[in-house]
Amino acid sequence: MTSPSEFLPATGPLAGLKVLELGQLIAGPFAAKTLADFGADVVKIEPLGSGDPLRKWRLLKDGTSVWWQVQSRNKRSLALDLKAAEAQAIVRQLAAEADVLIENFRPGAMEGWGLGPDELLALNPRLVMLRISGYGQTGPYRDKPGFGVVAEAMSGLRHLTAEPGRVPVRVGVSIGDTLASLHGVIGILMALQERQRSGQGQVIDVALYEAVFNCMESLLPEYSAFGAVRGPAGSALPGIAPSNAYRCADGGYALIAGNGDSIFKRLMHEMGRDDLGQDPALGDNAGRVARVAEIDAAIGAWTEKLTVDEVLAALDRASVPAGRIYTVADIAADPHYQARGMIEQVQLDDGSTLAVPGIIPKLSRTPGGHRRNAPLGIGQDTDAVLRDIGLSAEQIQALKDRGIVAGEPT
Repeated sequence: MTSPSEFLPATGPLAGLKVLELGQLIAGPFAAKTLADFGADVVKIEPLGSGDPLRKWRLLKDGTSVWWQVQSRNKRSLALDLKAAEAQAIVRQLAAEADVLIENFRPGAMEGWGLGPDELLALNPRLVMLRISGYGQTGPYRDKPGFGVVAEAMSGLRHLTAEPGRVPVRVGVSIGDTLASLHGVIGILMALQERQRSGQGQVIDVALYEAVFNCMESLLPEYSAFGAVRGPAGSALPGIAPSNAYRCADGGYALIAGNGDSIFKRLMHEMGRDDLGQDPALGDNAGRVARVAEIDAAIGAWTEKLTVDEVLAALDRASVPAGRIYTVADIAADPHYQARGMIEQVQLDDGSTLAVPGIIPKLSRTPGGHRRNAPLGIGQDTDAVLRDIGLSAEQIQALKDRGIVAGEPT
């Protein structure tokens, strides 16, 4: 368990990597969090006064979001007024020594502060700069405000997440922001790899809608080849059968994926429906898709006589992929989550404990780790970070007196 004041030495594959995080909320900070989990030294720049708005999002404990403890773990907080020339000069000093800079402001904001790629790469040609925005740094929509939910709709995802004929619903988490973050991390790692050969940094331009669109599988080629506009299909997986959620006798649902050819035969045998399992017309996916309503009705007739536990036990015996729909209470109690280290207990500054998601991916030799809790105070590491770039205590205090930076002495 990590203690509240402890900041363990950086380990992991990214130990020694210097990262400067600008921006707020989800997309940019999630990318920086991922790098920090694997040893990068992340300096997070927060606005004076309020700090990152995520500090106050969703459920609060002692005035701070518990989500903050996940999103900002392993980071240091530096509070600056980015509209002030002196603060912009500090960012340039930090960027001159950084390996990576991450920002998720609206396009043009960084340039307006004199912190655009032209300025920063001139100072530090080795800098890798990740820019996440709603629509990207170019194109007719670049200046439009873009949040993840809008990107999910523009990518085609929102059109598919509904029961046929009903209002499309959103995914229950900020999936657009998270997918953009992960694409950004991939871009950073590729750019760092290329930098080993060229010695040069570069800019990574990630648009939220493009990150989601990249995960839309066959949506576009099906339209191109056949004019097919895929529509919402509820819990089914269109064009792949059988794969659906089936109601059980206790009112719950079992998710059953019997869409492999041999898996389908085992599923039908377990159900006592070898007439379907051995039907040559259902021996491949195309044949099953043509008769998916019949197959779903047969599976539903079987599951409605059994509880979810009974269905899952039977399908485990038959080696058919199946599962239940988990709530977070199910997740917290699940032995597999525990065995895989995915429920991590951290000790907060007040001595209480909090369960947070464990770290992935899992590397065998240089795994990531929770080295430090999220910064409790806005700019709590300001003094230490500014000392690192050569400012004296008198200079730091003068900046505080003029309202350029904020933070407690450390």
